[in-house]
Amino acid sequence: MLHLVFCCNMGLLLFAQNSAPLRQTIPFTKDWKFTKGNPWNAQERGFDDKAWQMVQLPHDWAITGPFDPMTSGETGKLPWKGEGWYRKSFKMDASWSGKRVYVLFDGVMAFPQVYVNGRLAGSWDYGYNSFYLDITDLLQPNAENIMAVYADTRAHDSRWYPGAGIYRKVSLVVTDPVHTGIWGTSITTPKVSADAAKVRIQTTVENKNEREEKVSVRQILLDAQGVIIADNIVECPIKSGENHAFEQFLSITQPQLWHTDHPYLYTMKTVISRNGQLCDEYLSPFGVRTIEFTSNDGMLLNGKRLQMKGVCLHHDFGALGAAFNYRAMQQRLEVLRDMGCNAIRTSHNVPAPELLDLCDQMGFLVFDELFDKWEAKADYLPGSDFAAFARRNADNFLRRDRNHPSVFIWSVGNEIGQAQANYEGGFEKLRIITNIFREIDPTRPVTLVCDNTNAATYRHMDYYDVLSYNYGRRYSLARQLAPDKSVIISESASTLSTRGFYELPLPAKASDFTDALQVSSYDLNAPYWAEIPEEDFRWQQEDAFVAGEFVWTGYDYLGEPTPYGDDVVRSGKFKQEVSPRSSYFGIIDLAGIPKDRYYLYKSVWNPAVNTVHILPHWNWSGREGKMVPVFVYTNGDCAELFLNGKSLGKKCKNTASNTTAERYRLMWTDVQYTAGTLRVVAYKDGREIGTDEVKTAGEPAQIRLTPDRKSITADGDDLSFVLVEALDSKNNLCPLADLLLQVNLKGPASVAAVDNGNPLSLASFQGPDVRLFNGKAMITLRSKSGEKGTAVLNVSGKGLKTGTAAVNAE
Repeated sequence: MLHLVFCCNMGLLLFAQNSAPLRQTIPFTKDWKFTKGNPWNAQERGFDDKAWQMVQLPHDWAITGPFDPMTSGETGKLPWKGEGWYRKSFKMDASWSGKRVYVLFDGVMAFPQVYVNGRLAGSWDYGYNSFYLDITDLLQPNAENIMAVYADTRAHDSRWYPGAGIYRKVSLVVTDPVHTGIWGTSITTPKVSADAAKVRIQTTVENKNEREEKVSVRQILLDAQGVIIADNIVECPIKSGENHAFEQFLSITQPQLWHTDHPYLYTMKTVISRNGQLCDEYLSPFGVRTIEFTSNDGMLLNGKRLQMKGVCLHHDFGALGAAFNYRAMQQRLEVLRDMGCNAIRTSHNVPAPELLDLCDQMGFLVFDELFDKWEAKADYLPGSDFAAFARRNADNFLRRDRNHPSVFIWSVGNEIGQAQANYEGGFEKLRIITNIFREIDPTRPVTLVCDNTNAATYRHMDYYDVLSYNYGRRYSLARQLAPDKSVIISESASTLSTRGFYELPLPAKASDFTDALQVSSYDLNAPYWAEIPEEDFRWQQEDAFVAGEFVWTGYDYLGEPTPYGDDVVRSGKFKQEVSPRSSYFGIIDLAGIPKDRYYLYKSVWNPAVNTVHILPHWNWSGREGKMVPVFVYTNGDCAELFLNGKSLGKKCKNTASNTTAERYRLMWTDVQYTAGTLRVVAYKDGREIGTDEVKTAGEPAQIRLTPDRKSITADGDDLSFVLVEALDSKNNLCPLADLLLQVNLKGPASVAAVDNGNPLSLASFQGPDVRLFNGKAMITLRSKSGEKGTAVLNVSGKGLKTGTAAVNAE
């Protein structure tokens, strides 16, 4: 009897009942000890770690703070610089006897050194990348084994909050001495049509036995329901200590093609035998699809143009920090998908592998990026050998991610000046790294993300396939010089706003900022080097060769608080000398609450769904009789505005307007404020498609809690995001409420984080209270491992009716 078991998002394991699996992928995340600093001999077996903190991985040692007002807002004002140690004791299972044991780290920030039983197993030099080590010969079969990991972030440089420690999962991989190496399977589809697809499988098998082995590799192709479509078997002898790459081909008749609207996944089951005895089995999900960049028609997915509606994402989860959480990422993708987003750029580093799994399953294209800069931001330090550094990091990155159908392009780096203008050996480095990419994966295009228009005259684009440019139509000269290459707007907009904050008068130009240290949510502000969303919409309409855009950014992130960076705030212009700790770029704020801009993008990117969104709020005490501009975001073409039942006129989008904003948003700039109800009715082709309204709210009277999910899994990792809102006695949102609320939770869950999206807040993300910001906040609940039942959350404030929400852990 056979059983199929999921294991750590690494695929499926196939094993016989009552016997150990041929390949074990074992979660290695529980019951680690941690301390900050660098105690002497912490790697030794006998070291006393009783006083260390017990933690579960992934773990970010800095997110608990406290915030330091006087440190840099550029990296989040959190204590991420320093040293730390992790230790874990474990015993070898009897089933490991005669096997090889690897430890696989998905990411350690930064410069990790891994010790097993006091001996150095290995190290790595790039905090965002995955790496693995063979620890077989360091293990003691009949004793308690100790793994110790040292991390040191002091030499790491960053433009945002990088996190600290073992912030992604760790696994043990136990295999037969004859086995496929880690990431040793490559699956490609060299020929695809509606009638048939040819699938090429290359499997690198290692022989770590002391004798030559006769090895056979059987590939079994399964559809999404697990039905066998085809199989093939080949064999070859492998000498001791060597490896062999087996190549096989299978065919699929009338294949189901992977698409953003139809993310269909096949599975390749690999079965390896030595001398007729089964020794390794595992499954690899993959998709069948074609990607083609054209000179004048953007990108073709399966032969048809697909405009990329993408966002850039940093790796942190706001109040949850850099520690990867599967549900947190899944929830982000759900919110982005509802907006119409279909692509993610992993700015600017190697992502967690689970992000790619989710994008495969949910139908997102991925712009997969290896580096930000070729410097300390990539842990590339002076004196390092670039070719060797690029080789080992590109090798792990590409081999790990190459089977994901979501990955449509590789990026060798972001805004690397030396690679654009050819100084400090930039072109030679560009040649080295692009050749490595093409050698390991010749099936996808390679790009360099650029930001210097005039540097195109150096013809850096001759080294890569697709022009990727950030902001301001900077691609124009490169496009003239290389008209055969398509263009991606790899960073667009960088529009700035604070959720729920509105400031008058409207800015005369995009780069007009006030001393409020907040940015108005009228969505008209951007740094001098960027633009508002509508500019990018227009450019893509006018330049058909542009394959799409990636908005900077999908979510606010910790650090990089443009336009109020450290130097600006401390210049003496502002009364406050403490710079913000998080960005204003996001379409969605740091707490995970959509800003107004979310609905502007939704109206353009997801036009099949009727969207009607009005702004600003309608609580403007003191402005009676004065003008308050009103904007409406809708997929409709016209709308009529009403104030207290009186029509203020109908407006229609002007597709020919020289004012780009008028093409995509409806604006009434001369509304005289009167308390009451502001209501809009939207139309498309003369037909009413929906309404929205805002009302003048009274004093806060009650708290409303809205969980994104009322049932979560009792595994210690699952999350429920609970939106907190202040309402008046008539259930109207109080858009200016900034009350401090107390958080009380009972039952089988814990408060993982609290936040309100305010870039200026230095309150702890750990609670036990949370202050509303412009009427809202977010509380994230985490399940407890193995504890089932109902968790009850109560949020209270002085003079308010307590809000209550129940979440079941199952």
